Amino acid sequence: MSWQSALACWYLRRQFRPQTLKPGVNVEKARALTAKRVWSPRVPGGWRLRELYGSGDRPLRGEWIERADGGSTSGNGTTVLYCHGGGYYFCSPRTHRSIVFGLATRANAPILSLDYRLAPEHRFPAALDDAAAAYRQLIADGTPHESIVIAGDSAGGGLALATLIALRDAGDPLPAGCLLFSPWTDLAATGATIRTNDGLDPMFSGPAIGPAAKPYLGETSATHPYASPVYADLHGLPPLFIMAGSTEVLLDDSQRVADKARAAGVDCELEVWKKMPHVWPLFTPFIPEGGRALDRAAAFVRRVTSATRGRNTAAQPSSVTSIA
Repeated sequence: MSWQSALACWYLRRQFRPQTLKPGVNVEKARALTAKRVWSPRVPGGWRLRELYGSGDRPLRGEWIERADGGSTSGNGTTVLYCHGGGYYFCSPRTHRSIVFGLATRANAPILSLDYRLAPEHRFPAALDDAAAAYRQLIADGTPHESIVIAGDSAGGGLALATLIALRDAGDPLPAGCLLFSPWTDLAATGATIRTNDGLDPMFSGPAIGPAAKPYLGETSATHPYASPVYADLHGLPPLFIMAGSTEVLLDDSQRVADKARAAGVDCELEVWKKMPHVWPLFTPFIPEGGRALDRAAAFVRRVTSATRGRNTAAQPSSVTSIA
């Protein structure tokens, strides 16, 4: 554990976790604090940021990070559709540029960071509908499905996986893979680490997880498989790559998905990083472990998009890896 990650954990324990000890969910305060503290990195050299505002029959909103020359990236047309975290009720593509920029440059692939509708103004399934619509729009615009990777963190990780499941159920052609950073996959908050890691997690208190789902769920059951994909049938999905920290209260949300995916015959790799805070790649480049995680995530993106094109057809074993 680097001194930078130790410092980040200290900061989160003092500044963020106390907010999760308070009763109820204050949506406006969460949004205001996020807007005040957001750090936006510079657009990497040789890349450009292009915003989508949505209008008419193309309501898609978000940000493209893409090569400035508008030419080919890695030569294979790989595209990532990214869903940001924030409990489904706060954060935005802007708050998650550190992950998106870092992943784009490492994978040498353009990324569409989706600005999906937020709760409680837009409850379930609004975010899911937006993510599925974005994926279908990419395909309608000529992006081959086998060149797409869907990715996300925290609530956005749960959304990415739920989108994958909904697309499969609808009979859509599936992407090459799905990349998840500390995904929130159980809005019912039944995972064992909600209790066992309570007090160890520098960012969240365990009892705060269940109430945090209410703005998004409304009257929807917390075990609905499109809201909490840990309860879904995972058969027939493309490869999954999941990263989570060993002290996260949401660690079990990753572990159970990995177990179910492997039982369903899905190629799934889970990496558990020792003492890393929730979605630590957000702290890239300050935390060196964030950069290393993005290196491994980019390698996954390249592997699965290459494999679907027949350049690397060897199946990768499902595994659980512990990383110090």
